[in-house]
Amino acid sequence: MKTQALRCWVLGVFVGCIARQPAAAQADSDTTNRLTNTVSLSAVTVRAIAPERFLAGQKIQRIDSTTLLQFRFASLTDVLALNTPLAFKNYGPGQLATVSFRGTSANHTAVLWNGININQPNLGLTDFSTLPVAGFDRLAVQYGSASSAVGSDAVGGSILLGNSPSWQPGIRLTAGQQIASFRNNQTQLGAQYASPLGANWKLSGKSLIYRSQLNNTYPYTERQNYFLEPSTTAQRGLSQDLYFLHRNGRQVSVHVWLTDNDLIQSPQDTLARERTQTQSARWLATYEADRTTIRLGWIRDVLDYAKGNINNPSHTQTDRFISRVEREFAFKSTQNYQLTLRAGGEWSHYWTRTDGYGGLLIEEDRADLYALFRFQTTRWLLSANVRQAFVTRFNPPLTPSLGAEYQLLQHKRFTLTGKGAISRSFRVPTLNERYWVGLGNPDLLPEDGLNLEAGLATAGALSEHLNLMAELTAYRNRVNNWTYWNPAVNYHVENLQLVVARGLEVTTGLTYRQTAWKAGIRISYAFTRSSQERAYDTYSQDILGKQLVYVPMHSGTLNAYIQRGQTRLSVQMQANSRRYTTFDNSQFFKGTLLTNVLLEHTVNWRFMPVRIQGQVNNVFDTLVLGVKRNALPGRNGAINLIINFPSHIQ
Repeated sequence: MKTQALRCWVLGVFVGCIARQPAAAQADSDTTNRLTNTVSLSAVTVRAIAPERFLAGQKIQRIDSTTLLQFRFASLTDVLALNTPLAFKNYGPGQLATVSFRGTSANHTAVLWNGININQPNLGLTDFSTLPVAGFDRLAVQYGSASSAVGSDAVGGSILLGNSPSWQPGIRLTAGQQIASFRNNQTQLGAQYASPLGANWKLSGKSLIYRSQLNNTYPYTERQNYFLEPSTTAQRGLSQDLYFLHRNGRQVSVHVWLTDNDLIQSPQDTLARERTQTQSARWLATYEADRTTIRLGWIRDVLDYAKGNINNPSHTQTDRFISRVEREFAFKSTQNYQLTLRAGGEWSHYWTRTDGYGGLLIEEDRADLYALFRFQTTRWLLSANVRQAFVTRFNPPLTPSLGAEYQLLQHKRFTLTGKGAISRSFRVPTLNERYWVGLGNPDLLPEDGLNLEAGLATAGALSEHLNLMAELTAYRNRVNNWTYWNPAVNYHVENLQLVVARGLEVTTGLTYRQTAWKAGIRISYAFTRSSQERAYDTYSQDILGKQLVYVPMHSGTLNAYIQRGQTRLSVQMQANSRRYTTFDNSQFFKGTLLTNVLLEHTVNWRFMPVRIQGQVNNVFDTLVLGVKRNALPGRNGAINLIINFPSHIQ
């Protein structure tokens, strides 16, 4: 206890020093804007900066706003599965969907919302089916370990969700409706607004409420001799973002995101039916001024599960209070180089109570100290980061990282960049892994990973109308002390596994623009080899070197579109090789190729832009099996209608 108190005292002093530092020199501006968004920095303030700005040498993929609009009625699972090489374990429409990032498990992906980790701490993961695309404005995928910049969980990679303001004056209302196969439907109502508040302040905001009802009334009970499990999912949510900007650059923002997901499997079977209801309330307030950022957040996660008698569920409730202080220092720079330091500290307090912990209230403190360095010249981009975490009754390791990028070729039309990074990662075991009665282990060691990656990236114009981008990345990620619910000792949790994931990722894209015509194609391929490399008992000898379950060794996506005026036709394809369902690789699901087609058109109806989307999913009626060997639905379709009402209060 004395050690923990000392650590918290040191953290308080560190954070206090950051908050009291005098203002630094004028903010730097990225000259090449390479793997980051273009950020306009005033002389006195710095807007919230995503962690990838300090992750030189690592692969970053941003999903553009056009793609997000196409997936407006979809979940985060759908947009990532069709646009990235991430592998998902999907139990069915509206059911649990978890990710395997670069051959790691669902516990090894950090999901950040406006900079804070929203993984459910009892399970250590996020159910991607509960996060609708309409709930955020920005989506980026950061590949590889990023614990030095993100913290715990960022072992395989990170998913970065964000919201941003629009300062265009007026009120813009949006209504959306989807009608889909199997009596499924969704409704969305939103408003975006901005206005001056007196002489010194401006307001920008966005409000959204949404509901989804997935009845999944299938006209068949099986597909190709595989059972199709019935289920119903009701999803409700609210997203609210407010920004207050002072004329001297200070900004206050408030974000609220409420979600309610009610899933019932086999609803007609009163003995076998299962009900899982998850509710999350997320609140975050941020103050930014004079290069200092202060954040306060609160998250409540509720999980109710019942089988048979669904009116008497087991109950889990976890609350988190989060506080963070950061300050950025821009040292004297010239036209030839820029040097930036971002330092900060974070403290969180957890409360959780669940039947699985014997009904006891478990409390825990977590804290982080970190320093992020960034050095940029006309050709070089370097980053060097370090983070130390502190956890009650736990001892996480120091996690440094080092990355570099160098422009090998600078042509007036295109560039060729070489990059590389080495980073250490860690994962704090989940609350279930440490505190579950009879199975949890409070003495677990932190998972400790070492990630190496290197690659080449090029982008530029091949002609006046044709642009090319391409990226090649190779990586190796070694994770020691991987926790395992060991069936040999009645599923008691132990640090047993040593997993090595290595692979190759290739992405290339072409875009064409001429007058009223637009066209583009993006193709990606990923080779993922992930295997257990250490024997810990007699049985494990048989699985050494075998591919981890549900991780395809080969995967790829293809996205192509052609557009003339306001009409756009898109084809989305996803391919996966076989997925093994047993640790010894003796059984597997066959490889699949899914194809979706989307036709969109925007018309002006009574001065209102109306976007009409018609989509056909799984065009070729491919058989896809879920985790429980039940079939996913075949060919299906949807019609989406999005109405943007004229702006008012100009």
